[in-house]
Amino acid sequence: RELGLGGAVVTGLGSIVGTGVFVSIAIAAGVTGPSVVLAVVVAAFVAMFNGLSSAQLAAAHPVSGGTYEYGHRLIGRRVGFTAGWLFMAAKSASAATAALGFAGYLLAMLDVDGGRWTRVGIGVAALAVITALVLAGIRRSAAANAVIVSVAIGALVVFSIVGFADAGSSRFSPLFVDGAPGFLEAVALMFVAYTGYGRVATLGEEVRDPARTIPIAVVVTLAVSMLVYLAVAASGVAAAGYEALAGSVGGSVAPLQSIAEDAGRSSVATIVGVGAIAAMLGVLLNLVLGLSRVLLAMGRRGEVPSRLGELDATGRTPTAAVVVSAVIVGGLVAIGDVRATWEFSAFTVLGYYAITNAAALRLAPEHRRFPRAFAWAGLAACLFLAFWVTPAAWLSGLGVVAAGLVWQTVALRRVG
Repeated sequence: RELGLGGAVVTGLGSIVGTGVFVSIAIAAGVTGPSVVLAVVVAAFVAMFNGLSSAQLAAAHPVSGGTYEYGHRLIGRRVGFTAGWLFMAAKSASAATAALGFAGYLLAMLDVDGGRWTRVGIGVAALAVITALVLAGIRRSAAANAVIVSVAIGALVVFSIVGFADAGSSRFSPLFVDGAPGFLEAVALMFVAYTGYGRVATLGEEVRDPARTIPIAVVVTLAVSMLVYLAVAASGVAAAGYEALAGSVGGSVAPLQSIAEDAGRSSVATIVGVGAIAAMLGVLLNLVLGLSRVLLAMGRRGEVPSRLGELDATGRTPTAAVVVSAVIVGGLVAIGDVRATWEFSAFTVLGYYAITNAAALRLAPEHRRFPRAFAWAGLAACLFLAFWVTPAAWLSGLGVVAAGLVWQTVALRRVG
């Protein structure tokens, strides 16, 4: 137990600050306009409810696998499996978005006008390098986390200050461009940008006084993230207008850097590019690690091929699970569309956290640290927001769930 409150917060920020701020704010601005600044705040409160549910579940059941395990233990095998299946889908899509975002910012840094397939190629190459590092036993250390967080937040602070300096007062009117539907979709998209808080909830064996430290760390991490996201969203809209912010996603896939370049702030663009590249590589590493560990847990239960539940000869790395995770992410990178992958991630991650809240409602009274109302609020918000993403995203998500349940039925018959 080496981490105190500060270390836990830095770990959380290292898992949160990445694709969400450097890419998804621009995507959300495209569907709701200047009201993306409000969507950032509402999504943070939804994330807080879910984060507190995750924290008390982790304290009561300090095991690897997250909601996959909580669902199995507190609700039932099918629900637990569905949580694991949704996690794989959601985080694979998030990882693909991070890889594509990395490619976009790298090309912008090099001043290369790469098309879709160039971004796909660079994204796949980055994924391959990260996968090789994971197979070699590389983990994100506390020191690396601190460096990545410092570089990313420093870049975003610079962007925000310069953005407000270039502000135009008329760029926040009208506040909503697509009424309630667009705003709710933006909240769903921004919610995904906060979901790295789950890493904080799993620190039960690494922090001092986890029952006290973890809930505080979740709230502090989300509050700091919200302030950073709010500053970036507001300054981005103020400096260039929501149309320019949203339009840059369809071009370079480096929205914040594009805005700085268009404003003639080349030094700021370089700083933002460095921050984005560092943050998204860190997020990609974190996601490949997380995906492989959930596959490992599912393999040990016989719900995916048992080979995925085995470690290598050293007993340290689930090689097969890492490789399969990378292949899944690579397939999504090939789509080459950050909005499509982020929308799909939003639906599936909201479904995953709906199960988290449902599991929290099943906790025994002696394990419950927060009022049940928090879990009910998180459950209702997740189920409500999930269906405000594009129909293509939620229909694809439902199809993935159905396919997973069919697979589980076959797997259960095979293992008896």
